[in-house]
Amino acid sequence: MYENSNVCCAYAGESLTDAKTDVNVKADRNDTSEHYRCVRSDGRQKPRLSTRCDKPFPRLRDLVKHKRVDSREKPCKCDVCDKMFMSSERLNIHSRLHTGDKPYECTECGTCFRSHYLLAQHSRCHSGEKPFECSVCGKRFTQSNKVVRHSRIHSGEKPYACQLCDRAFNQKGSLDRHVRLHTGHQPYKCHLCDKAFKNSGNLHDHVRLHTGDKPYKCHVCNIAFRLSTHLKHHSRIHTGEKSHKCCMCDKAFRRRERLVYHMRLHTGHKPYKCQVCGKAFRLSDYLLAHMRVHTREKPYKCSQCDRSFSSSGAVLYHKRHVQCKRKQYNSGDNCPYCGKLFTVSAKLKQHVYVHTSAKRYSCSHCSACFKWLNTLQHHLLKSHNEGTWLMCPVCEKRFSHRGHFKEHLVRHEAVKPYVCSECPKRFYRADELKSHQLVHSDYKQFCCGLCCKYFKYKRYVKTHFEQCCNKLGIATPFHLDFW
Repeated sequence: MYENSNVCCAYAGESLTDAKTDVNVKADRNDTSEHYRCVRSDGRQKPRLSTRCDKPFPRLRDLVKHKRVDSREKPCKCDVCDKMFMSSERLNIHSRLHTGDKPYECTECGTCFRSHYLLAQHSRCHSGEKPFECSVCGKRFTQSNKVVRHSRIHSGEKPYACQLCDRAFNQKGSLDRHVRLHTGHQPYKCHLCDKAFKNSGNLHDHVRLHTGDKPYKCHVCNIAFRLSTHLKHHSRIHTGEKSHKCCMCDKAFRRRERLVYHMRLHTGHKPYKCQVCGKAFRLSDYLLAHMRVHTREKPYKCSQCDRSFSSSGAVLYHKRHVQCKRKQYNSGDNCPYCGKLFTVSAKLKQHVYVHTSAKRYSCSHCSACFKWLNTLQHHLLKSHNEGTWLMCPVCEKRFSHRGHFKEHLVRHEAVKPYVCSECPKRFYRADELKSHQLVHSDYKQFCCGLCCKYFKYKRYVKTHFEQCCNKLGIATPFHLDFW
C-alpha cells in the first residue's frame, strides 16, 4: 500500500502527498528519535526509520537503502568470501565474481561484464565520452569515482588509514589490499587449482595460465601476451624507448624496476637482509642464493643422475661438463691448436682467435685494430673520448667494460654471490667458481694436441705438451703462453 508513497527523510522539513493513496509524509525537526512519520488521512501513524539528510524518496525500500549508507549497515553476506553488502542487488553482482557469470555483453567488441553499470562505463571507451571533469585542472574522466580519486592528488587527502600501521591511502581498495599484507588473507581462489590470491586482478591474470588466453597483441609483430604490462614492456623493444633514466650515470632502462635495481649500485642500498647472519644484499636473488648456505637446500636436480644442486647454473655446469663429457671428447669440439674442450661451438670459435693474429675490430678514428671488442671499446674511451666511463662510487676507479665494473662493485660489497654446490666456499666471480668446481669433479677439459691425453688443470697440460714435443723430437709449433 505504501509502495507508491512519496517518502521524505525526517530531516527534510517537508511534507509530500501521494494523491492515489492519500498519504501525507510529515517531518518534525524537534523529533530526536530519528524517525519519519508516514501519516494517513484518518490520523493513524506508522513510524519508519530515517536518515540524517533532506532527500525525499519515492519508495520505502529506497529510503531503507539510503539509511544504510549513513549507518553503514550491511545485512547481506556473501557465502563464499563472507563480504558484506548493503543490498541484495549488490550481493548478486558481487557473487558473479565467484561464479564468473557475465550476462551483460558489449555490442561493439563483445566484451562481457557482470553488471549493467560496468557495461555502461565500458561503452564510453568506444564513444569517447568523458562526462566528469576535475574542477581544479579540467581533466575529464569516464567515471565519477575516478574524479573523486583524482581530486585527492590535488588535496593530498588520504582518508583511509591502516589500523595496524601508520600508512594511509587515498583509495579504499588500496587500503584493503594493504591490510591483506598484515593478515595474509587470500579470498580469491582459482577454481582450476588450489592457488589463492589477495587481489581479484591477480586471480584473473592467473586464470589465463590455465586457459592460455593472451588478449594483448602487439600491432607490430603480432606477438600476444597474457598481461597488459608484458605488452607495454615489449612495445618498447620496437620503439627503443627507455623512459627510466639514471640521474647519476645517464644509463636508461625500459622498466622502472630495472632502474631501481641499478640505483642501488650508486646508493649502496641493500634492502634484503639475512635473518640468520645479518648480511644484507642489493637483490633478492642474492639473498636467496645466500640463504641456501645456511639451509643446505639443493632444489635443482639433475635429470640424468641423483645429484642435487643449490642453483640452476650449477646444474647446467654439471650437465655440460660431467654428464656429457664422453660426448664432448668425441664430438670434435676441441681447439685444433691446444686441444682445449668446449661445450658450446661459439665459445670454441671465440677461443681460436687467441692463437691467430686476426684482428677483427678496427677503430673508426685511427688505424688501430684489436682482437677483442672490449679492447676496442677501452681504446675509444681512452684515446678518442667516445662512450661513457663507468665510475665506482666508492673508490672512483673507472671502467670501460660493464662486466668488470660489476665485478669490482661486488668486491666493495664484500658479497660473494657464486656459491659452490658441493662445499660452503663462495667466490666473487663465476670463473673463480668454475675453476674451484674442478676439485669436486673428474672432468678434464685440457687436452694434449699430440697424444690426446686429458688433464684437469691447464698448468699440467702445458708441462706435458713440452715433454711430448721433446719425446717426438719436434719443435713446439706455437708459444705456450696461450693457455
